[in-house]
Amino acid sequence: MKILVTGAAGFIGFHTVKHFAEKGNRVVGIDNINTYYDVELKYARLAETGIRKELIKNHQSVESTMNPIYRFIKADLQDKVFIDKLFANEHFDVVCHLAAQAGVRHSIENPYAYINSNIIGFMNILEACRFYPVKHLVYASSSSVYGMNKKVPYSESDQVDSPVSLYAASKRSNELMAHTYSKLYNIPVTGVRFFTVYGPWGRPDMAPFLFMDSIVNQKPIKGFNYGKLSRAFTYIDDIIEGLSVIINHAPVGEIPNKIYNIGAGRPVQLLDFIVAIENVTGKTAIKQMVEMQPGDVYQTYADTTALEQELHYKPHISILEGISKLYNWHLCYTKNFERELPFN
Repeated sequence: MKILVTGAAGFIGFHTVKHFAEKGNRVVGIDNINTYYDVELKYARLAETGIRKELIKNHQSVESTMNPIYRFIKADLQDKVFIDKLFANEHFDVVCHLAAQAGVRHSIENPYAYINSNIIGFMNILEACRFYPVKHLVYASSSSVYGMNKKVPYSESDQVDSPVSLYAASKRSNELMAHTYSKLYNIPVTGVRFFTVYGPWGRPDMAPFLFMDSIVNQKPIKGFNYGKLSRAFTYIDDIIEGLSVIINHAPVGEIPNKIYNIGAGRPVQLLDFIVAIENVTGKTAIKQMVEMQPGDVYQTYADTTALEQELHYKPHISILEGISKLYNWHLCYTKNFERELPFN
């Protein structure tokens, strides 16, 4: 199987590339390596997959030194000419579209970045899949589409028409665009609503990383809404296993379009998550309780019944196990690179 992974230098994209290349699939990864957070973490991820930083140039294919069936290309999804040429030349079987401008709070300050990347970029992927057909397009949506829904747990059949951030609106737009292209052009498409993903090599702007790094280095951490938030924290290995199952089950029917939640079971209170980090690290958090941030939600809670019943997969890694793995990686990363993690 030949797979295109967009966002290959990102958190979930990096793990997806590793998983499928190690399984013997031919993988092409693309990423624009933007500066939303420190690019050195992105280059470090790429190095872990055998992509040498000094060889990376725009639109030039770089073969992995670790696994020759993986190639990386620095490119921007907004470049329609390049994307069309890539699809015409490569003949992909599957597209796993994970590239996006992420971050709920960042969307308040930089709205156009979300339109350019999440709307125009996804449109170019859809058009390429239309003219150069693939067996399955899988794309990243988000639990943020549920907004302030009071009904929990969140189910794929719930109303999702009241987003509280532009990021959430862009992800909901992706779902509607994907449904339209499935209906019009019979493209098998599956959207995956991720719930608060964490783990090694993760995004440094997200709470699990911020908390881990700050507690280890005895820096203050901010507890938004005075710590009265809860999240379905989901370890990266559960996400990748779920993606693998979904990719191998393309939807069929008159409109070959599906959406699945991938998230851990019952949500964990922010303060309980902090206590778990304290227990694993043996250090006490310096907490600063602050008010709710614009665009944030009080809780996320995934109903994964559809994923379990239709594809027989359920996330299973506990918070304690996940935090322990994250801590071990944190120690290794900071030791090897002799630096603090690149948090901005």
